Amino acid sequence: MTAYDVIVLAGGAAKRLGGADKPGLRVGGRALLDRVLSACADAAVTVVVGGRRATARPVVWTREVPEGGGPLAALGAGLRLTTAERVLVLSADLPFLGRGTVDALLTAAGEQGREGALCTDPDGRDQPLVAAYRAEPLRRELALIATEHGSLAGLPLRLLTAELDLARIDAGPDASFDCDTWDDIAAARARIREHGAVLDEWITSVKNELGIDLDVDTALLLDLARDAAHGVARPAAPLTTFLVGYAAARASAGAGPDEAAAAVAEAARKATDLALRWEAEAEVEASGGEAAGAGGSGSGTADGTAGGAGRDAGREGTGTP
Repeated sequence: MTAYDVIVLAGGAAKRLGGADKPGLRVGGRALLDRVLSACADAAVTVVVGGRRATARPVVWTREVPEGGGPLAALGAGLRLTTAERVLVLSADLPFLGRGTVDALLTAAGEQGREGALCTDPDGRDQPLVAAYRAEPLRRELALIATEHGSLAGLPLRLLTAELDLARIDAGPDASFDCDTWDDIAAARARIREHGAVLDEWITSVKNELGIDLDVDTALLLDLARDAAHGVARPAAPLTTFLVGYAAARASAGAGPDEAAAAVAEAARKATDLALRWEAEAEVEASGGEAAGAGGSGSGTADGTAGGAGRDAGREGTGTP
């Protein structure tokens, strides 16, 4: 993907939220602004237009002139600090913005003859603050608007989008969902706890909190936790997954995210095999021991190996007689 810059608009009075610090409001334990920043973490330059605050990753701060001058003024202030050919423009209150939407916007904005791309909401309305623009026509139109009206302050975004040749991206109901009211905040918090989404949301939040860039095979780790809990004891589940993570970290020290993910998978495989062996032994003992389980002959085990060989199979190479 060609380099791009991003401008995040994080100002505004948040009147429908009673003047609350909207970018700092938390959904799923993370500030709305941090959730937006995580969707465009590979931007060459990230400019946030608004009051300074702690953020999950470094950004460049600026303010519109005058403060409170509206989105066009904020966009103009942010654009002065960017240099890339394409500029992603986002509001700071998009709790469900994902990498897929960002990629789709940047790709569409790079199409021949297009001057940008924006999302449309489920009702077909344009969302100019979930968009990607080519920098040159964006600068041109902002300059023309400022010349015509004397400044950018207090002007609506439609003055800009009406003059640009923009692709429209239907990114579904979530990408353009923004939080303007307390009802919106409540709906967002409820949505991330829905059964089909909660684990992915939680894993993403933990990775961001810990600064981890790693693809996690959630199903693999859940299967491991289940096997450890069932085959050993319930407290073995969290302890085993911790040890798998520690082992994977040691095995992939200094490596990249792909190698780290592979190390997690390999450590999980080994631990799962061990848990299944524990479970097999427990089943044998519950049935009266290996001899009883083999019809009294001592010739078989639960895994189908010879009785004598089965007991010593795990000792190969240890020097144990």
